Order: sequence, then C-alpha cells, then structure tokens
Amino acid sequence: MAGVADQPWWQTAVVYQVYPRSFADTNGDGVGDLAGVTAHLDHLVRLGVDAIWLSPFYPSPMADFGYDVTDHTGVDPLFGDVADAERLIAEAHRRGIRVLVDFVPNHTSDQHPWFTESRSSRENPRRDWYLWAGPAPDGGPPNNWLSVFGGSAWTLDPATSQYYYHAYLAAQPDLNWRNPDVRTAQHDVMRCWLDRGVDGFRVDASRQLVKDALLRDNPPNPDYHPDLPPYDSLLPVHTTDRPEVLELLTGMRSVLDERRPDGVLLAEMYLPVERLAHYYGRNGDGVHLPSNMHLISTPYTAEAIGALVARYEAVLPAGAWPNWVLGNHDRSRVATRLGPAQARVAAMLLLTLRGTPIVYYGDEIGMTDVPVIDEQDPFAKLVPGLGVGRDPERAPMRWTPETHCGFCPPDVTPWLPIPETERAVNVETQDGDPNSMLTLYRSLIALRRSEPALTSGSYAQLCASDGVLAYRRAHVLVALNLTDEPRSVPASGVVRVGTHADRVGERVGPVLTLRADEGVVL
Repeated sequence: MAGVADQPWWQTAVVYQVYPRSFADTNGDGVGDLAGVTAHLDHLVRLGVDAIWLSPFYPSPMADFGYDVTDHTGVDPLFGDVADAERLIAEAHRRGIRVLVDFVPNHTSDQHPWFTESRSSRENPRRDWYLWAGPAPDGGPPNNWLSVFGGSAWTLDPATSQYYYHAYLAAQPDLNWRNPDVRTAQHDVMRCWLDRGVDGFRVDASRQLVKDALLRDNPPNPDYHPDLPPYDSLLPVHTTDRPEVLELLTGMRSVLDERRPDGVLLAEMYLPVERLAHYYGRNGDGVHLPSNMHLISTPYTAEAIGALVARYEAVLPAGAWPNWVLGNHDRSRVATRLGPAQARVAAMLLLTLRGTPIVYYGDEIGMTDVPVIDEQDPFAKLVPGLGVGRDPERAPMRWTPETHCGFCPPDVTPWLPIPETERAVNVETQDGDPNSMLTLYRSLIALRRSEPALTSGSYAQLCASDGVLAYRRAHVLVALNLTDEPRSVPASGVVRVGTHADRVGERVGPVLTLRADEGVVL
C-alpha cells in the first residue's frame, strides 16, 4: 500500500462543491456571494474537507445562472469583485484548503464580446471562433442536432443568414475549439486564474468540446421513450465524446502543469466508465479526474453498485485514480433520491470507496430537494413536464434554525425558498449532536485522514448481494445494509464509525448483524 506522503494531494483529498449563489448572502440581496463563502470557511475546516470547487461566479446575464459567461476572468457584481475572489483564495489557503474554479470552455454568452464580433459579419476575424453554418436546402437548420435544453441546437442569425450552434441555450453559443486562436484565448483564461492562486479547474461540459467537422446528422436512439428529455431521442455521436476531445483536454493539462505542477484537472463527463478511462490520457497526460457520476444514476442496490465499482476498477488504466460523486447542482439530492436513512449509508459509501470523493454542499447536513413552484431554471422552462428542473437541489444552505436559516438577513427574500418545514435541518442544530448527519460526515472524513487504508488502500469486494455491500480497504472493512430490513454478513472487528452512533467502539464477529439502513466501518 502506497503511503499518503507518496500521493498527490488531490488523491487523498475530499473535495466540496460550493454553489456560490446558494451558500451565504453577506450583502442582503438574497443571493449568495464570494464573501459568504469566505465567511464560512471555518465550517469546511471543521468538516475536514481539503479542497473546494466553486461553481461559476463570472460576469453573466444569468440566462443559465452563470454558465453563460461574458468575461471568463472577471467576477459578476452579484458575487463581488476580483478582490473578493483573491481574498477567498488566500483565506482558504491560509486554512489549508485548496481552491478549484469552474472553467467553462465549451461556450460563452451570446453577449460575450467575442460573439458580438463573430456575429457582426461573415468576414469578421472572430467569425470562426464559433460554429456557423448555412441553412439546409429547405432553409432550415444545417442538420438534426438537438440542444440539451430542447429543440434544435441551431439558431438563425438573420443579419448574416447563417445558423450558429449551441449545445445548450441559444444564449450560449459554442466556441470552435478547432480554431487555434480559441485555444490560446481559453488557455490564457486558465493562466489568469492560476496566477491568482487557484489549484485547479473543474472543466464544464468537457465531452461537448468538439463537433463533427462534416456536420453529419446524429442517428436516432433506438431505446428512446417519451419519459426521457427530447435531447435523448438522438445518439449524440457527432456532437459529444469526439476523438479530438482528449487532445484538447491534454492541452489544458499542459497549461496547468506549466503554471501549477501540483494542480488538478477535474472534468465533467457523463459517460460510461469505459469512456471515462479513455480521458486519463495515453500516458497519464490527460485529465486527473474524469468525473464519475454513476453513483447518481445507478440503481441503489448492493448488486448494481457492487457491479459498478468492480467494472470501474477493472477499466482504470495503470496509475489512474478513481473519483466518486453522490450529488451536484444538476441532479436531485441524495437524501431525496434515497431517503434520509439511506443517505447516511450512501455517505459512508462515498467516503470509504477507493478514490477522491466529491461532496455537494448541504449533503453533509442531509438537505433534501426544496419544492419550487415558480421554476427559474431554464431547463425546466424549456423542457416542461419531465419534473427535472434543477432549482430544488440548488436551494440555499442552512446554517441556523432562524428565518431563512442564516443564509440571508431575515427581512430579505432568498433567491430560492427555504420552507419552514426544512429549517430544522441546519448546521447549528446538528453541531455537537452525536447522531446528526453532520457528525457522521465529520467522523468519516476524520477517519479518512487518520487511516491510510482509506486513502491509499486497495479495494476488494467481499459481498454484493441480499442488500449488503461489503468490501475491504486493506485492513479496514466496510459493511453497508442498503435495505430497510436487518441483514447479516461474516465480519469481525471493532466499529470505528457507524451510521448509528451507538455502535462506535463495539467489537463484533464472527457475524455482523446490521440493522435496517445501517453501515459500519470496522
């Protein structure tokens, strides 16, 4: 077993995703800001995380809540200014916390100066910075490519009589990464933030970066059914996961290595694990951590999760490092998907599997999706009827049991609601409670820090049947009951951490009986 000292920091780290507009509001406008993140860094120190990933805070018209960027090197006044960003980075570093920022290379806002120039005329030098094409013979879009947000991925620009491509909103035109000037400009964005002290990037929409040069139609999806979003009616073989994507990500890796050799590149990729393995690069020169989202979508059974872990471990290239995600700003919260009791078991799974875990803000206190009547999410507005709006999982963090849970002043309306029924789930109430979710997260992360087997140890599956998932990390054994009925499994040892606090220190064996919804680390 390799020692922790021999590993890069990001392999032993717990990464914590912060959605800034929902973390803490310090200026009384009902929207979180960078100063609010800085003000709560000590919570993250007590939690035990090693790095934070900040979702976008760049200048933006907010058509897609910051993923439509008008200046990749600035800070939107809604969140503060560049000095606030630099202060946050410095204060995090002072506490031993690394900082990753969301890098949005695939597209810009349609109000970005680059696109303003690009659409001004067909002869403009920046025309080729974006994807433009003439109409089809019938005058319609160039091909059948669809937007993730519904409808055609092509929008006609009447002034120049050509269409531009957008994988997401029409307000988010895609950049043309085949153009070397685009690469240079975006690499300079990375250098700017590295010079400001960030420790790496989470690369948004990585699989979308290159599209088929011949603009061929995407084939129909034979497994499509009406319960799925319209985007899924086609197989995006010509618009995602193209052969050139790895080369582009390797280029980003080179920029990172040049400025910050100990930095980390985390890439958003909703892809099968076999394709995730591809993006580590040919010689480990690709992405450090291609995001593994499969715990979110895999059926929550011992058999399915056991098979997922085994398959993932089997396809990882030599030297590649795994990573795991339970939730994020685009998917329903784990406590809603699984229920509060199994969310505790899932937390133990996340924090004891081999690899780098990524924790979504609020999951450490068991936050659930918040009912939202007036959806602000553009996806919910453009693809109605599927029940997949993203506002419910983006609700404000809950710090106290007071009005608005300490997120914003009591006389201010937060940008998303915090129902009265949800106010009991907060940091202050759970702090010091041995049975709280917060205490469980702190205990699990503390055990990871103190026990090299959980950061460096091998993974060996012992059981994945009858509702029980059990595995060894070197000399540490993890046993999880994924059902609401008692289960037994052969195991011996002393309970170091349990989802039920009353078992800590208990010696068990040769058979371990797990209560309903219980997990233990021996």
